[in-house]
Amino acid sequence: MTATLRVLPLGGLGEIGKNMTVVEYDGRIVLIDAGVRFPTAEMHGVDLVLPDFGYLLDRRDAIEAIVITHGHEDHLGALPWVLRELGADNVPVVYGRRLTAAMARSKLEEHKIKTKVTQLEPGEVVKAGPFELEFVHMTHSIPDAAGVVVTTDLGSAFFTGDYRFDQTPVDGRPADFSRLTRMGDEGLLLLCGDSTNADRPGFAPSESDVGPKLHDVFAGCEGRIIITSFASNIHRVQQVIDAADKLNRRVALIGRSMVKNVRIGRDLGHIKVPDGMLVEQRDVEKVPDDELVIITTGSQGEPLAALRRMAYHEHRQVRLHAGDTIVFSATPIPGNERAINDTIDRLFRIGCDVVTAKDAPIHASGHGYREEIKLMLNLTRPKYLMPMHGDHKRLRLHAELGHAVGMSEDRTFRGDNGLPLDITAKGAQFGEREQAGMVFVDGIDLGEPNDSTMRDRRAISADGIMFVVATVSADEGDTLADHEIVLRGVPLGDDEKPFVKGVRKQIEKTLDRAADDDVHEVEVIQQMLHDDLAGHVHRELRRRPMIIPVVVEV
Repeated sequence: MTATLRVLPLGGLGEIGKNMTVVEYDGRIVLIDAGVRFPTAEMHGVDLVLPDFGYLLDRRDAIEAIVITHGHEDHLGALPWVLRELGADNVPVVYGRRLTAAMARSKLEEHKIKTKVTQLEPGEVVKAGPFELEFVHMTHSIPDAAGVVVTTDLGSAFFTGDYRFDQTPVDGRPADFSRLTRMGDEGLLLLCGDSTNADRPGFAPSESDVGPKLHDVFAGCEGRIIITSFASNIHRVQQVIDAADKLNRRVALIGRSMVKNVRIGRDLGHIKVPDGMLVEQRDVEKVPDDELVIITTGSQGEPLAALRRMAYHEHRQVRLHAGDTIVFSATPIPGNERAINDTIDRLFRIGCDVVTAKDAPIHASGHGYREEIKLMLNLTRPKYLMPMHGDHKRLRLHAELGHAVGMSEDRTFRGDNGLPLDITAKGAQFGEREQAGMVFVDGIDLGEPNDSTMRDRRAISADGIMFVVATVSADEGDTLADHEIVLRGVPLGDDEKPFVKGVRKQIEKTLDRAADDDVHEVEVIQQMLHDDLAGHVHRELRRRPMIIPVVVEV
């Protein structure tokens, strides 16, 4: 037996989000998850952040399948982009459980991508080249979550996906403990486990505990209730609907992803809504404040999400006012705290009341705490451990939990995106680092994070932009018209006239110098203007706005 099992994380290690892992054996590949994460504040104009999947582009013919563990965006959101770049014909099949498959189909239809999406349920085993694939039912904050067993001649690797051991889940289906135990009895080669809450002691509270707390919060509200959560948190949406129903309130769904996911959830029977309860978006303002609950997107302060637009009075259907209560039934994803705080501050400015998970137990994490991670380790008893889905602090803590339950340090591998773990019959070790990083989605295009567009956006956001148009004689270089100067975002204070006057003088000096030096090439004159104006502006303002000079010869 000479084949090597390679596990190569392209995303999800050293960060929360954009989960994607390559599993490679005997020259063939299975891809586990294809997720996105939110852009940070300095990623101006960026819509989504994807893993850099350049490693797959040269190996697209080797891909047997893409397996999606569950329907959250950090595991599913990149799928359309990955398929578009790889070529939909190069990926034979995408596997997911019932809800996950429905969400995947919806995304691919939206992007007009035709790839076979096949529903696979726990207990079924499918062949994919040298791999056998099997889902194991897990509990999470979305229905139909699963871990994935990938079996080769060398042994089995188990990718937990996102999980917790909820003993009283909303749908009444706890995790498949018997299959996890049997995995350990059979001899598990590798465990790739969720590390998100490796820093939190004990066990995560049950999702079932959230519903009564939401009811208590709602019961104390006199005006409108606007509650925000992840659009894919189907169980939470159902509990909001149940609480609203008990208090004789109607419900409106705001946000494209919220509307879409609730529709899918209702079609599959995961969400049940009493007849006549839903309010159309256009009719929201017609319902009395004390009879309405709005469920919306924007729990992470996303710039384009519905709640953010409501907070800035930019939403067409909903205008927030004093007396509204905004309920954040979610906790911040690391890195989103600033955007969320900005949104909350804006809501207070309007006069809204705000309730977060710090104020009331209205959120339960979908990720297991330390005792649940140890339970997973003790049930499956893996030979090797590779913590995943977490920043470097949490990866380290997960590895230490492995040591606490008896795993030796040489069998725990705390990795990084792009660092493959290679396992053979002789042992396991990290291989040579491969390309990994970030790819940005800007509109419909993919790009690199260090390209000129991003640098320009950062410059404009910091110091603004200045356009200068100079019309000169082609023969003598004399000025033939007043210079046009347009400033946007340049911090000048109340009076910009002295600054503009100084800029005009600098333009004349530069043009005179070009004429004296017998310079007539437009490109050279423009560069001279750029350099001279940049120096002048920095002397005057101690700022470096983007300067775009245009020279027109007549």
